[in-house]
Amino acid sequence: MNFPYKAVLFDWAYTLVDLVNEEDRTALRRVYDHLETNGFALPGFQQWYDTYHRLFFGMIEISRPTHREARFDHVLNFLLMQNNIHLNGKVRFEDLLKIYYDEIYSHRKVYPEMIKTLVALQKAGIRMGIISNTTNPGYMKDYEQTLLGLDPYFEFSVYSSEVPYRKPHPSIFQLALARLKLEPSEVLFVGDNLKADVVGAQSVGMPTAWLNRDGKELPPDVTPDYEIKSATELLTLFANS
Repeated sequence: MNFPYKAVLFDWAYTLVDLVNEEDRTALRRVYDHLETNGFALPGFQQWYDTYHRLFFGMIEISRPTHREARFDHVLNFLLMQNNIHLNGKVRFEDLLKIYYDEIYSHRKVYPEMIKTLVALQKAGIRMGIISNTTNPGYMKDYEQTLLGLDPYFEFSVYSSEVPYRKPHPSIFQLALARLKLEPSEVLFVGDNLKADVVGAQSVGMPTAWLNRDGKELPPDVTPDYEIKSATELLTLFANS
């Protein structure tokens, strides 16, 4: 494979992984039921859910212009404090997060062409990492990566929930470059989101491949270096170069 880059960095959601079903009510209900089963006094579930929804989605709305990530675990901790719930050794905060994310992650799927692409890049000696905007704690994203069988392909993952700013802020890309110890021109970024992935990566000098599975029209103010409809195109994109 005549691949001109030493490394590839991938976005997570809708690039590597189809989130499929982002319905969070069932997941929060599982947390609520677990607390209730263990004897904690709770308000009605609808009140619990409405408070969560107002706070969490308010944080998400603020995160877009500020690039400061929303955090689900902070909202869950607020719910516990608001209702004077003091966890004991029988129920731990980490257990509640796992209950929530086990439900969320159970619906997600790696895109069918991704494994073939990752295996081929790995065999060609191309280093790989992930930069993901996520409201999930980093260790839960690591858990998801393990569940989906993606651990063998990536040297590291950088999560917006663990750093000061989310994509497209340049700092999150710069951190990944520092981990690779490579120049920006040596690293290709692959993602589906034009603003967060393409504009963000280009702001630090990285070439970009826009993964446009749905055939969306490219706006005039964004110019990715490459446009692909499937990740497997990365394996043939430079065949004649």
